[in-house]
Amino acid sequence: MDLNRGGRQCPLCHGHFVADYHIDQNRSYLHCSTCSLVFVPSDQQLDPADEKAVYDLHQNAADDSGYRKFLSRLTAPMGERVKPRSHGLDFGCGPGPTLSVMMEEQGHQMALYDIYYADYPDVLEQPYDFITSTEVVEHLANPREELDGLWALIRPGGYLGLMTKLVVDQHSFASWHYKNDPTHISFFSVATFNYLAELWEANIEFIGADVIILRK
Repeated sequence: MDLNRGGRQCPLCHGHFVADYHIDQNRSYLHCSTCSLVFVPSDQQLDPADEKAVYDLHQNAADDSGYRKFLSRLTAPMGERVKPRSHGLDFGCGPGPTLSVMMEEQGHQMALYDIYYADYPDVLEQPYDFITSTEVVEHLANPREELDGLWALIRPGGYLGLMTKLVVDQHSFASWHYKNDPTHISFFSVATFNYLAELWEANIEFIGADVIILRK
């Protein structure tokens, strides 16, 4: 069933072949047959003020050992791949930047960007050896625009490291807790990231259940 009525299209590949995937009491979810992105229609997404109100409830800090352990799922493999004293950007650092601190402890120089908590547009106008973005892509209303923009900032041979839970299949999605967060609107799968890797002619690695590293 084509659901491109009203101009709806996939926000990642801009394809028009989207169909019903799931519906619950709060909203509906569409699936793109071209890139496999599952997404919430734009008219069912939170406005910026309500979205930030949810983010303000997050309690993450650099001295939280549990949070550090969580982030180490990305910082450890990224640290093994980038050269010493590299220059990185943590995109979507949140109100309590921590990944950047962990990478600085490894000897790297870090810049920060977050649309709500570190809105410094100038950092998005310079090149980086690597970019990290943990638990961010699922919040993006325009993932193609945002991710293409980040990819353009990475120097040849550099890395984009992402962390997000992955869609497995339609049956599992129905009971998936990850979709219940009202700020989660774009859901990626292995197939979706493989689509991006092919588009960008990137090398891609899947590490564990939720870490994706692409090399330029």
